[in-house]
Amino acid sequence: MNQMLIIDDDIEACETMESLITRQSHACFMANTLKVGLEYLNTNNIDVVFLDVHLPDGNGLDILPAIMALEDPPEVIILTGKGDPDGAELAIKGGVWDYILKPSSVREITLTLNRALKYRKEKTARSEQQHLDLSSVVGISPGIKTCLQLTSKAARADANVLITGETGTGKELFARTIHQNSQRADQKFVVIDCASLTESLVESTLFGHRKGSFTGAQSDQLGLVKLADGGTLFLDELGEMPLSLQKVFLRVLQERHFRPVGAAQEETSNFRLIAATNRDLDLMVEEGDFRSDLLFRINTMHIRLPPVRKRTEDIKPLILARMKYLKENYGMAPKKLGDDFVKTLVSYDWPGNVRELFNILERAMVNAEDENTLFSVHISRELRIQVAKAQIKQMTGSEVTGNDGFSTNDGVRKIGHEIFNDIFDRPLPPLKEFKGMTEKIYLSEMIRQCNGDIAPILKKSELSRSHFYSLLKKYGLSL
Repeated sequence: MNQMLIIDDDIEACETMESLITRQSHACFMANTLKVGLEYLNTNNIDVVFLDVHLPDGNGLDILPAIMALEDPPEVIILTGKGDPDGAELAIKGGVWDYILKPSSVREITLTLNRALKYRKEKTARSEQQHLDLSSVVGISPGIKTCLQLTSKAARADANVLITGETGTGKELFARTIHQNSQRADQKFVVIDCASLTESLVESTLFGHRKGSFTGAQSDQLGLVKLADGGTLFLDELGEMPLSLQKVFLRVLQERHFRPVGAAQEETSNFRLIAATNRDLDLMVEEGDFRSDLLFRINTMHIRLPPVRKRTEDIKPLILARMKYLKENYGMAPKKLGDDFVKTLVSYDWPGNVRELFNILERAMVNAEDENTLFSVHISRELRIQVAKAQIKQMTGSEVTGNDGFSTNDGVRKIGHEIFNDIFDRPLPPLKEFKGMTEKIYLSEMIRQCNGDIAPILKKSELSRSHFYSLLKKYGLSL
């Protein structure tokens, strides 16, 4: 018996759906808010979820990453009373099974449900037959779990794969993971760095050459495309491939035929293609910098890797995994992590993503020398300054209006600037004095956010009325 969950605040619609589902001998449960629905999903094995978009505590589409991150995520059918093309696009990108409008006929809902159940049954059978090794990818965040699900599908197939993401997000790692779990795992994984291909040697590099075909060609040489025969060809930095080469490579992808430089006959190569880029290929197509037909050919499956700033819950697992790697390969002893160490790293924006994180970690371990615990002080001063400034900006809502970069007519912003600007480059004040200054910032900002209304101020700050007024007097503040 399959188990269904309806997340919808429309009681009448829930009861209608429940009647339809139970008539097919399935178990059915109902939740009228996203919070209750997620709690139920986290504690029960659900096969199919009927999810409304507009709910009292939020938008149903916002919880799709959390649903897809479950160990065995259910099939999701969006059921809403409002037609929304953009919402439909977001839902499909989020991995839902279908998107149908209320009211829909019993027949339409039944057909959609039965198709989803059939797909789920076949998917479960495939999963039981093939156990993949995804241990090289570290992460517990919903975004990474969604990527791992797509990686599993890509490994079982032989289709072209496009992996996109910012610099340092691990595109080559995912490409190698797909290869190592595919039917081609015992063959070569050949990397072509499109950014390093030179116009003069590109054809020789890719397709090889015959002896005497040009000056310096003293012997026959296989190209990278031929080396990947039977294995995987990984095009790194695809967005950097010159237009002149894109046309040539398109034919290779379509026909799997190519001609080495100086050869009279064409050769073949049976490779599986995986490509990666940090650029927006759709935008490049619009601007005429990338061929649309090549993009169509490559983009059979698409894996979008999230940046570290959107998966901060993965920072600590990534650090622990990297320390284990450094111990096994370089003999560096692992260290304990101080609370302030992890907190500082989580607050950073990580423009270089995982690659930058590993670099910062290694520098911190070197700075710590024989100490057993990593603290914030072991992190580079430049990073700590950036974190401190970002935190103050977020807390005060400061805007660049004065010569010093902060509003000159807003006391709290000026105080915040004076306290934290280059905080690590000058002596700290006594702790008592520092606490007083930060307490004044907090109270000033609370007054600003609550527009001087005493009731919400007392509720949010959890201060008593008498204590609050004594603090106002102490710091010379007013409502």
